[in-house]
Amino acid sequence: MITLHRCKLQFVKIGGHPCWRVEKALIDQGIEYETVHQDRDAVEAGTGQRKFPAIRLEDGTWYREESKDMARRIREGRLN
Repeated sequence: MITLHRCKLQFVKIGGHPCWRVEKALIDQGIEYETVHQDRDAVEAGTGQRKFPAIRLEDGTWYREESKDMARRIREGRLN
């Protein structure tokens, strides 16, 4: 299962919020995931950045780019 690292503002469900944009794409595509909130140290160790959202794939690799690009890639079925 993949892990979505996102901010703690999970209640914010508007299209422009970066974390929600990526989480909604995962939901819409039926991709199972677990959520980790506010672990910037893990994100930085995995991606070299402290920005949310970021995804840790099942094989342990990390994926991070701007949320619009992440959502597009997820919706295109190109996450893995």
